[in-house]
Amino acid sequence: MREQWLAGATKSGRRMGGIGAATEWAKWYTAFALLIEFRAMTWTTGFAGREGIQMRKHTATIRRVGILFAGGPAPGANAVISTAAVAFCNAGIEVLGIKHGYSKLVEFGPDRPLREGDDFIRITHDVLHHTRTSQGIMIGTARTNPGKMVSHPDHLNDPEKSAPLRRVDQALRSLGVDALISIGGDDTLKTANKMMMLQDHLPEGTSKIPVIHLPKTIDNDYSGIDFTFGYFTAVETLASEIRNLNHDASAGQAYFLCEAMGRSAGWLAYGAAIAGEACLVLSVEDIQGSLRATEKITDSTTGKTRERPVMVMESVVDRMVKTMQMRQKQGRNYGVIVIAEGLAEYLPSKNLEGIPRDDHGHISIANIQIGRMLAELVAAEYKKRTGSSRKVTPLQLGYESRCAPPHAFDIMLGSQIGAGAYRALIEERFAGVMVSVGGQLDLSYVPFEQLVDPETLVTKVRFIQPKSDFHRLARFLETCGED
Repeated sequence: MREQWLAGATKSGRRMGGIGAATEWAKWYTAFALLIEFRAMTWTTGFAGREGIQMRKHTATIRRVGILFAGGPAPGANAVISTAAVAFCNAGIEVLGIKHGYSKLVEFGPDRPLREGDDFIRITHDVLHHTRTSQGIMIGTARTNPGKMVSHPDHLNDPEKSAPLRRVDQALRSLGVDALISIGGDDTLKTANKMMMLQDHLPEGTSKIPVIHLPKTIDNDYSGIDFTFGYFTAVETLASEIRNLNHDASAGQAYFLCEAMGRSAGWLAYGAAIAGEACLVLSVEDIQGSLRATEKITDSTTGKTRERPVMVMESVVDRMVKTMQMRQKQGRNYGVIVIAEGLAEYLPSKNLEGIPRDDHGHISIANIQIGRMLAELVAAEYKKRTGSSRKVTPLQLGYESRCAPPHAFDIMLGSQIGAGAYRALIEERFAGVMVSVGGQLDLSYVPFEQLVDPETLVTKVRFIQPKSDFHRLARFLETCGED
């Protein structure tokens, strides 16, 4: 019955002045509806997903969906948004684009209603004019994390810790949103999962908002999908720069040490190094054996001591200098070395003191400048061993790739992922799944429970497997490829 009351309220409100008026009418009707008995919408389970996990299905009537994008940009973002919006519009379903991730939703309250134009836009066919291949993000993005205080399922019962998530839920309901399409990286997946879990912690009888997540990251470190949209465009953008740097290095008989994006895994660094003909690439996956050690640290709050892995700086520098010496024997006194920025996470704790962290707990890697640190150590060690100087210039690569013109493959991949949002929510009636693409752009759906730890609510990172064929390809090409 509540859905009928709300439908009537929203319909009446729209006649009297759009979403703002509809919101006020809906609030009145909702308050009245809660006084009478009604049946809540419930989840159902469908066929088993991967690893035997049941796929949840919803029974909601979808009239309006909200689409938001969170986290760092990625080429092909508008292909995802546009295709999803077109699919819903073609089915007569209204589409609202939530602007700048969760940043506006968490501010929602009685004195801060959502404003059309500032906080959300209506995405119609008139808006979707040649947007699928465009650069940037048509609804913007932000890194606001409404679930940062929720690190265990029990926290959803804590009014204070779950308050930001509940404000997001209330904000969506104020717009009459029946389902949420979330686009983002692993941190946004964690939020999507928490939003989905929150639906089971709302007052009895409250209708539930299904959540569908679409994976995004140029880092390509997502579990549950082979390649994420934007990855190949980002790889080519960085590889093009590395190829240019190779010519510069050759002309000046020098080296460049490039720090590529990739906080958790080395897919972007490896891809750019292979396609750009770098002479060496190192990432977090390589911090093993002689390159790895451990240190004990004590938590200042709890007093508990634990061990954390760290890289042995001397061994990492040794690896780079040996590569330079080997190339010198080959008559190549120049080159480009690529490292993944995530190596900064493996620096000793003394190097990380005072470094700020974001809403997701990540250190500000840009403030560390690990590329500059290693470049100075490598140049000094090279001179110590050879008696001659060799210039090693550090560079940070990555930001310029995030909104680069998307390649055809990323447009096709992004478009299929966007179509998958509609197919998952409307055709399959799934809830709490991530859209995945594999093979010949074949769609599949992965339940959140398979991607997120049920206790810690942390996502599972997909690393490059040491000794895998992709990993060995980089090792095979180092200092041996044609210049």
